[in-house]
Amino acid sequence: MGKLTLRQAAEWCGGVVEEKYADVEFLGAANDTRVMQPGQLFIALQGARDGHDFIPAAMEKGAAAVLCTHSVGDYPAIIVEDVRLALGDIAREERKRIGMKVVGVTGSVGKSTTKEMVAAVLEQAFVTSKTPANHNNDIGMPMAVLAMPENTEVAVLEMGMNHFGEMEYLTNIARPDLAVITNIGTMHIEHLGSMQGILQAKCEIFEHLPPDGLAVLNGDDPLLNTVALPQTVLRCGRGEDCQIRVTDVDDCGIEGISCTVTTAKGSYRLHTASPGAYMIYPMAMAAAIGEVLGLTAAEITAGVTSYVPTGSRMRVLHLPEGRLLIDDCYNANPQAMTEALKLLSVTPSHRRLAVLGDMGELGELTVSAHRAIGVLAGELHIDAVIAVGEKARGIAAEAPNAQWYAAAEDALPAVRAAFGPDTALLVKASHAMHMETIVKELEAQT
Repeated sequence: MGKLTLRQAAEWCGGVVEEKYADVEFLGAANDTRVMQPGQLFIALQGARDGHDFIPAAMEKGAAAVLCTHSVGDYPAIIVEDVRLALGDIAREERKRIGMKVVGVTGSVGKSTTKEMVAAVLEQAFVTSKTPANHNNDIGMPMAVLAMPENTEVAVLEMGMNHFGEMEYLTNIARPDLAVITNIGTMHIEHLGSMQGILQAKCEIFEHLPPDGLAVLNGDDPLLNTVALPQTVLRCGRGEDCQIRVTDVDDCGIEGISCTVTTAKGSYRLHTASPGAYMIYPMAMAAAIGEVLGLTAAEITAGVTSYVPTGSRMRVLHLPEGRLLIDDCYNANPQAMTEALKLLSVTPSHRRLAVLGDMGELGELTVSAHRAIGVLAGELHIDAVIAVGEKARGIAAEAPNAQWYAAAEDALPAVRAAFGPDTALLVKASHAMHMETIVKELEAQT
């Protein structure tokens, strides 16, 4: 990552810095003193807590300087009117300065998986950077840009939103050369009103796509198939009209999935050990992007094979006595919950158990969506369901052999008791339910 002076950053964001501090350099940025590294720029955001209250602690931990609206002491600082917007301005100019190719990734489901898959492929040929963990919002993504090494050749940036205008703000910073939309689902419908509204908000990613840019879309998504752009569009999927065609799918269940991806230039037989039928889309999109950027068939194939899921995203743990733990509790929506249950239903176990929690931001669909998941659990012959959270009462009302608990901690004893030998257990819910506490307990007890 390249060091920046306060003078340079202040020019980029229209801020003010005292001359005696103008040549102070910083390396990266952080808005949380608990994870801040020495030499970083501390971002004093005003949210539920006022970041200015933490400036002394940040300086004690080694912050090089502060981005803030007012001084709270004699510290190196850039004074601005709006800290959030100034952070975005600095990140946008740093992206231009480094000059890397940028792949922007958004969508209702599978953003992180696709980002990681694309990065795994591009790493075979380029110095590649990517947004870490869930740094996909108006604070995390700019900080990720500021953390990127100066020799970055390609950056893969995950871009999330739940309101109109947020994606346009992010894409104005990222200025992607290639823009990816994984799909259009019901997540965030509470704020965006309809599936058409979600499509409109996601398509803001194209507002700063250059004329010679490339859009990579899920070609099996009906709403995305209504999108028309002046730029080149590659649609990936099983459909006959897809330019990037997926065929010969060999779903190996918990052991992963293989498929053939055919483009206008070549054909690739790809495999990932990460399970789930939906993995054909990240594989196809990564192959398409790799080919466009000049990778060889061997590099594309090796990159897809090297993909490893991050965090609690379809992480499969083989535990003693034939226990199988499917940790997919990072987030949830109806589409992803459906795919996870389908995977659970085909695991080669004597007993299949689903621990399912609330799905958020579904608005008027909340009741029907949770009830539909309970019905699906019955149709897939899931042996038992433990539902967690107020919204998940609907799951428990429809699912077979169901128990309901208010919170993850309350459900723990029942989960422990049910997770016996030769049992496959799926844990999935929206991130706010903190179902990772259940996963950690199950890992610790075996």
